[in-house]
Amino acid sequence: MKISITERLSLLRRFMQENGIAAYITFSTDPHAGEYVPAHWESRKWVTGFTGSAGTAVVTFNDGGLWTDSRYFLQAEEQLKGSGLKLFKERLPETPSICEWLGGNIPEGSKIGFDGYTTPISIVADMRSQLSKYGLELVMTDDPYKYIWSDRPAIADDKPFILEERFTGQGTKSKIEQIRNEVSAGNNDAIIISSLDDIAWTLNMRGKDIHCNPLFISYLVIFKESATIYINSNKLSEEVIEYLHSHNISIKEYEEIESDLKSFADYNILMPPSINYALFEAASDKNNIKIVESPVTRLKSVKNPTEIAGFREAMKRDGIAMIRFLIWLKKSVHEEDITEFSLDKKLYEYRSAMKHFSGISFDTIAGYQEHGAIVHYEATEESALHLKPEGLLLLDSGAQYLDGTTDITRTIPLGATSEKQKKDYTLVLKGFIQLAMAEFPDGTCGTQLDVLARIAMWRCGINYGHGTGHGVGHFLNVHEGPHQIRMNHIPAILKPGMTITNEPGIYRSGEYGIRTENTMLIVPSRETEFGKFYKFEQLTLCPIDKEPIITEMLSDEEISWLNGYHQKVYDTLSPELNQEEKLWLKDMTLPINNK
Repeated sequence: MKISITERLSLLRRFMQENGIAAYITFSTDPHAGEYVPAHWESRKWVTGFTGSAGTAVVTFNDGGLWTDSRYFLQAEEQLKGSGLKLFKERLPETPSICEWLGGNIPEGSKIGFDGYTTPISIVADMRSQLSKYGLELVMTDDPYKYIWSDRPAIADDKPFILEERFTGQGTKSKIEQIRNEVSAGNNDAIIISSLDDIAWTLNMRGKDIHCNPLFISYLVIFKESATIYINSNKLSEEVIEYLHSHNISIKEYEEIESDLKSFADYNILMPPSINYALFEAASDKNNIKIVESPVTRLKSVKNPTEIAGFREAMKRDGIAMIRFLIWLKKSVHEEDITEFSLDKKLYEYRSAMKHFSGISFDTIAGYQEHGAIVHYEATEESALHLKPEGLLLLDSGAQYLDGTTDITRTIPLGATSEKQKKDYTLVLKGFIQLAMAEFPDGTCGTQLDVLARIAMWRCGINYGHGTGHGVGHFLNVHEGPHQIRMNHIPAILKPGMTITNEPGIYRSGEYGIRTENTMLIVPSRETEFGKFYKFEQLTLCPIDKEPIITEMLSDEEISWLNGYHQKVYDTLSPELNQEEKLWLKDMTLPINNK
């Protein structure tokens, strides 16, 4: 039987009273700091009724609130009605931080509770410091939702599978040896791996526990002479059990990791900054803990030749699916009732027909006209706009294939577009091309290149608030670090073999949004007396619509690049297309004449 939000809050307050807690903080995280939170850990959603992906709930005996960002202000205001929880709009000057609000509402000497398993240590350290200024103590408690959430979903129990070496290009034994060498080089004894994509990469296994990401819930501990995976054993097939044992990997139940860490003594143990506080606390009593970025994150970011070849093949198939979809869309928008929601199903249909398809890599963003200005918009049947043969459709989508992960955005003119839209479209394209053409020396980080995608917009007083590029996993997470291209400083150096996106945009609130995105591969360019230089290879293969381009705004160099890219798209994909598709692609990739 479903219970109301007020009843759920009452249950949480009863738990607080029984444990001497004056306020409880519930974050929107899971024990593995993943981007997509499994249903089992959607505690903040359950206790507040707010269904957005980002937000932190704070509950006191007589009050409470939800802190979330501008993407969710309207949604949160509606969903919090009747709960007694206030909406706190993050990043607005008048909005207090969680610690400031608690400091003004909770008596000095009170305890503030949190669940250590769903809170990274970085958050705990910062909040503990801030709360101490108000005489408040941040304390780890048992997970209250274990007791008060009666119909809580179980931890996913889909069976993980082995990804063959013909896709991975490197065996598990070799990867573990690499990791051990990295760990021991710093005079360390062990590493705790909690990020699910790091575990999947290390073990050459994939799963279905996480929405859009082919991962399985587990922890991995690697010592110099042994390794243990902590996972619900009922998920493992005989084949996987035999596979793990063949690599000298012991299998223990998922919940056993805390007690095992408590039993370790006198070890130097590496943990990533994203490790949850409960595991850090369990291991830190008798051991020396070093919080450093996991070497696995860096190792997996540089793709090997097999992975690179797989990316190219996956992008080729994805490009064919996109072309078939675009042909359908351009024709059907004049003949059928298509919504933002229904076109996503059609795109899935084309992609799912491709070899090695294994699902989508993120929830499709299909924003028509004013919805395109909502950067992370996700259409529902209720909110979806009906498409018309006019204006712009922003379509950001991707797929998972056994040999690669794709991420592509195209802004598609469905008919007549305004001069303002054309100018913005061309400004975005200029930034996209300038970054795509970049040649840069060894030692460059993404922050140093970000300006290339923005400078044409800046000259017009325009900017966008999101990053310009992120790494892409190999049949793993579509958002992968450590490297990025963005305005704020990200020190990770760009290296050959890394994949990264290029996705500048312009967003006019209430009018339209424009973004163009390719996934790229960093490759060697040349070596001069000044050192090694690198450049980008375009992995994504799909035409960029020429109709909204104001040619006079493009330089000869930019026009030449676009014509070269379109020639590559046609040459690579046309042999795989039927005659109608080939003719359509030929027209879409015809060169633009220089001014």
